[in-house]
Amino acid sequence: MEEKEILRESGFRFKKQYGQNFLSDKNLLDAIACDAGADGMTVLEIGAGAGALTRALAARAEKVLAFEIDRGLMEVLSKTLAGLKNVEVVFRDFLKEDLGALEKELGSYLVCANLPYYITTPLLMRFVEESQSCRSLTLMVQEEVAQRFCAKADTPEYGAVTAAIARRGEAKILRKVPREMFFPRPNVDSAVVKIDFERGGFEVRSEKCYRETVRCAFLSRRKTLENNLTAAFRIDRVTAKEILRAAEIGEGVRGETLSPERLGVLSDVLFDKVFKKS
Repeated sequence: MEEKEILRESGFRFKKQYGQNFLSDKNLLDAIACDAGADGMTVLEIGAGAGALTRALAARAEKVLAFEIDRGLMEVLSKTLAGLKNVEVVFRDFLKEDLGALEKELGSYLVCANLPYYITTPLLMRFVEESQSCRSLTLMVQEEVAQRFCAKADTPEYGAVTAAIARRGEAKILRKVPREMFFPRPNVDSAVVKIDFERGGFEVRSEKCYRETVRCAFLSRRKTLENNLTAAFRIDRVTAKEILRAAEIGEGVRGETLSPERLGVLSDVLFDKVFKKS
């Protein structure tokens, strides 16, 4: 029986507060599971929905741990995932989970999810900033958000979240998914983006300092980086100019024109000249 029929038979009602837009195309779902590299892996899914992606992942993965916030889907998932011994469904809000404790149980794993749009950025940032054993994230997100994740410096889409992702790994849009593929149909198109923590990325002397540097760079997009430095770190202009010279950044530069790697260099200079002295 198809997921749509099971949803109807179970009397399920979609809840706007959870941003529920489900997929049912088996070819697309299998392609996403393939994109994720789920074969033989432990996979963490966030937002199981009606279980369509969960089934596609289970066909490839060694184990699937799926979180779902809506307990109204318990009956649905008990039917759509019946007989799948390598799937465990947890009915809790993932954003409230202790990620460190969960990673100790999972070991090496990857994330694959058709994410509710409203949790995309906060959830992504949890993995970017806290994860120790996640190898990659393959996420269905709003298309414009996917473009932001993969943006290049000095473009309108480039921002703090882009720089944060680039510090950890490589982000790439793998496929675009039109709104007609979902039910109920959302008002925007989507894209599958993969963030690979085993490719790209770079080291910095202090992750906290890097986060503060990125925040400073995008503090006010119309102002120069020098102005943002004086405001964010409460330093005088002479010191700000010295820091920029040490990071090989010219005067009059705005933060959004700097690549994540150059922001990393600036972060290391700030760590020596500001953070260690505070």
